[in-house]
Amino acid sequence: MIEKTIRTHKLKKAVSYLCKLAGVSRSGYYDWLKAAPLRALREEQDELDIELIRGIFMSKQEKVGALQIKMIMENDYSAQMNHKKIRRLMTKYNLETKIRKAKPYRKMAKATREHLTCPNLLNREFNKEEPGKVLLTDITYLYYGKGQKAYLSYVKDGATKEIVAYHLSTSLEMEIVYETLKKLEHAVSHHFHPETILHSDQGFHYTNPLFQSKVRSWG
Repeated sequence: MIEKTIRTHKLKKAVSYLCKLAGVSRSGYYDWLKAAPLRALREEQDELDIELIRGIFMSKQEKVGALQIKMIMENDYSAQMNHKKIRRLMTKYNLETKIRKAKPYRKMAKATREHLTCPNLLNREFNKEEPGKVLLTDITYLYYGKGQKAYLSYVKDGATKEIVAYHLSTSLEMEIVYETLKKLEHAVSHHFHPETILHSDQGFHYTNPLFQSKVRSWG
């Protein structure tokens, strides 16, 4: 505002007075002027960066936040961008997520009471020596970046200790285990051992009726 007033009315000799009137220092005003090219460059970079962010945001029906967009950028576009910058640009360009992210632990606690558990067929005898017969599945979490959390769902062969399939996600929704099952089926070329056991804990994901139905459909 000061710079525009001075330029418009040719008030260069009144800089000190106008700075005092605006409550800024004279040196601060000149520092701000010097930084003008950098601000212009940043504005230009913002315009370029928001295009990729907006493209991902719209492709996900406006239902993803900064952390999900960051992961999609890295996995699908090999692009690196700090999640704080993504959040800043989303705010600047009015990209608002349509739905509030659910609290997964509260949701899981409620759902677990309604799900059926299964008998323990292994009794912790995980190594059955025969590859493909005992498959162990679980979900763990990993930290990356500056304290961001991702979730790793995996299936391990009890005999060989090999990780047969895995899926990485920033969400604990049911999709994480469904995607793991898809990758497991692909990994074994749709041919499971005739006596395969898929062993897990009795957590929300694995007691889910649909998850159990998918596993049973493989026999």
